[in-house]
Amino acid sequence: MRSESEMFDLILNIAKVDDRIKAVYMTGSRTNPNIKKDIFQDYDIIYVVNETDSFITDKNWIDLFGERLYMQYPEDSYYYENNIEEYYGWLIQFKDGNRLDLHVVTLSYALKDIKNETLCEILLDKNNVLPNIEKSSDSKYWVKKPVEKEFIDNCNEFWWCLNNVAKGLWREETIYTLNMINNVIRPQLIKLLEWKIGFENDFKVSCGKSGKFIKKYLNNNMWESLLKTYSNAKSEDIWHSVFIMCDLFDKVALELSKGLNMNYNKLEAKNSLKFLKDVYKLPKDANEIY
Repeated sequence: MRSESEMFDLILNIAKVDDRIKAVYMTGSRTNPNIKKDIFQDYDIIYVVNETDSFITDKNWIDLFGERLYMQYPEDSYYYENNIEEYYGWLIQFKDGNRLDLHVVTLSYALKDIKNETLCEILLDKNNVLPNIEKSSDSKYWVKKPVEKEFIDNCNEFWWCLNNVAKGLWREETIYTLNMINNVIRPQLIKLLEWKIGFENDFKVSCGKSGKFIKKYLNNNMWESLLKTYSNAKSEDIWHSVFIMCDLFDKVALELSKGLNMNYNKLEAKNSLKFLKDVYKLPKDANEIY
């Protein structure tokens, strides 16, 4: 596996000898001083160019970066919006284990991108076309303190949507139920935990994409409880994980409401959990709920 210094030398040397490339900057985790380096960190590299077309037309130029295992052209994908006249990218997994997320962008795009990105480091500027920037920081991604309505609506979304979990489990609609849990209800729990972590750290920390850094901020008991909210596809195990999720959410919401001096509808939580438990006990041949 090529070392970090080897990769940077390669990235910069290619840029130095190619007159089409005016500058190079990097974004992402490698610019974040709060992130521990590891072997899976990719290189988020942006080449600033006058035009993108010549790079797109002759895609073989990326062979200069090394032997590829597989790759993706995101701007060519049906699933991504694109503006290839301003930016175009290659997401490359190399055979040696390194990953490079490389984009070519116009200067006008780069200036807007750098202005809005706090995790940024300029690596090369041949003609001084890029602005001076502050030291890279993850402050843009710090957990934001919620306003009271945001907190109330988060709690309401969690407790209300459990209604769908209850009926999904009773009907044995496993895929629907798991989708509801993981894509609708769980995000509210994760957001709540991030607010808790933010509150405990003066809202000057980032929990990372999809809450990937949450573990280092929670005590062992709470972390283990969170893990237990993830279930296999067996009905009884799903029920068990949902009840754990409810207990965890209620505990954190109550604690956070006091810390932030915000209203928490305890009666709503109590009644939602009661309905859930009642449906859990409901016979499969029931003709009515109550």
